[in-house]
This record gives sequence, structure tokens and C-alpha cells, in this order.
Amino acid sequence: MKLRTCLISAILLGIATTASALPSFGPLVTPAQLSDSLDTVQPVILDIRGDDYAKGHIPGAVSAPYGLFRGPVNNPGQVPDVATLETSFETLGLELDRAIVIVPEGKNDTDFGAAARVYWTLKSSGFSDLSILNGGITAWKSQDMAITADAVTPIPTTLDITFSDSWTAQTDQVAAVTRGEVDALLLDARPADFYEGRKSHGAAKRPGTLPGAANLDYTAFFDEGSSAISSSTDSATLLEKLGVEEGEEIVSFCNTGHWAATNWFALSEVAGLDNVKLYPGSMVEYSSTDNAMENTPGVFKNFINKITGN
Repeated sequence: MKLRTCLISAILLGIATTASALPSFGPLVTPAQLSDSLDTVQPVILDIRGDDYAKGHIPGAVSAPYGLFRGPVNNPGQVPDVATLETSFETLGLELDRAIVIVPEGKNDTDFGAAARVYWTLKSSGFSDLSILNGGITAWKSQDMAITADAVTPIPTTLDITFSDSWTAQTDQVAAVTRGEVDALLLDARPADFYEGRKSHGAAKRPGTLPGAANLDYTAFFDEGSSAISSSTDSATLLEKLGVEEGEEIVSFCNTGHWAATNWFALSEVAGLDNVKLYPGSMVEYSSTDNAMENTPGVFKNFINKITGN
């Protein structure tokens, strides 16, 4: 099943210009909305671009490189342990009751996945007032908003983090779904070449997908050529296209939990569907196990695919 034309539901949430009217933004915020409310809401702005932070960023933004939220080279989607996350969050000056706005680069649609993955990690860690700057720093600059090169050194905080598995699917749980022991929709967020086994991530042991998985390319949530996530359709239409009932478990996966984070965010946070989970390790982690896979070419075909790039 392939659903390339499916778009997310809900209209971008509007914000007021005073903190008393609306103290936070909702899951998505536009550059104009953020700019108008910087002095009233006073969110922590997390710039996740890494080295590009030094080239210019939103005034007051803190550098929080995406790598802080990711695993090692052999399993990039792995979630850092709670102690590591807690230390990172404290160093960034985060507080559980303060609004946080996540800022990606926004040059293309894949950049959104980084912001969505950070959002998912923070939400799972107990932060609830979270937003993503839709279109990232690219959209901010395109509207001639203020930029500075002045680095911000945050004031460290003290936190006690507990990581919730409410939005997480682990390998053993995913394997149980593939065996028919648990009822859930496995949703592959990758482009068709990965889903159909013609391509694989460099750290994956085998190409292919999860048995019984449907394919919803993460790009379905963006207008062509846009780095800002679209808003269209309603959740009922989305459920119908996915072929699931409201409340049925959906597990979003990809190669390393990056593209899948976009699907998770669109389904869970914008469309408001319940029981949507992210498989953080995704196919890189799963393919290193002995669990069954689908669309995995034979040894010779896999060799040819790697040589030809098909």
C-alpha cells in the first residue's frame, strides 16, 4: 500500500500576541507568530543546526546540535540513555514548564525530520510545551526576520527526567507485530526504493522492510518543493487512507527514526491521532537481528543494486 498523496490534517494553530491570551504556540509555529511573541512568551529557542548556528541564528536561540539527540554511528536512531539526555537538557537550560521552539535548517523537507525527532525526544522526556518553527531558519530569513551571530550561553537548570515509552515502539514489540501477535499498522516512512529493497542505509545489515508494512513516504506531508509541512485534510480522511480505525496503534519507522519522526509528528501532533508510536532504531536496528523481513533481494540482486545504485 502506497499513499504518496496523503496530506496531514488540521490548520496551523494561530497564536495571540500576548502571553496572557495564549502562553504557547501548539506543535507548529510560523516565523511571524514566533517573532510577534518572543517578548511575551519568551520560549527557549533550540537551534539544532550544529555548526551553522555560528553563521547566524534567531536572537536568543541556544545551540542544540541534532547529534545530542541521536545514537552512535552503527545505530544512529538509538535514543541516548536518560542520564545523558538529562545532562544535555540541563546544560541547554531547559525547564519542564517553559515553552520550547525547535528550529531546523529548513532547506528541504528532510530537515523537518530532525526537528520532529527532537520534538519526540523532548515530549517523551516530559516536556509538553513544544513547537517546531515550520520551514526552519530558512523561512525565518526569507521573511527578513532578525538574525544575529551572538552566541547564547544558557543558564544550566536541574532536572529529573523520566523517559516515557508512550510514543515508543522497541524492536521486540515491532517483531511481535510482524508475527501477528500484536495488532498494529507498521508504517514505512521511506521513499519507495528503500521500502521495495532497492536501496538501504549504509549501516543496515539487509535491505527491505518490515513484514506486512505499508508505505507512506514522509514527503506526502509537504507541498512539492516546500520545506514547511502542509496543512490539509481531516483526521477521518487520513484514517480512511491508512485503513485503520481511530485509536488503532500505528508504528512509524524508516532507516534511523528520522523520516519516521516526520510521519509520527504529522499523525500524532498535527492530525491528533491517538496511539501513534515511533520506532527509533528503525530498519538499521531491526536488520541487525534475525527477525524476518520483506522485500529483501537475494544476495546477487542486492550486489547488483549496490553497484548500479538501483
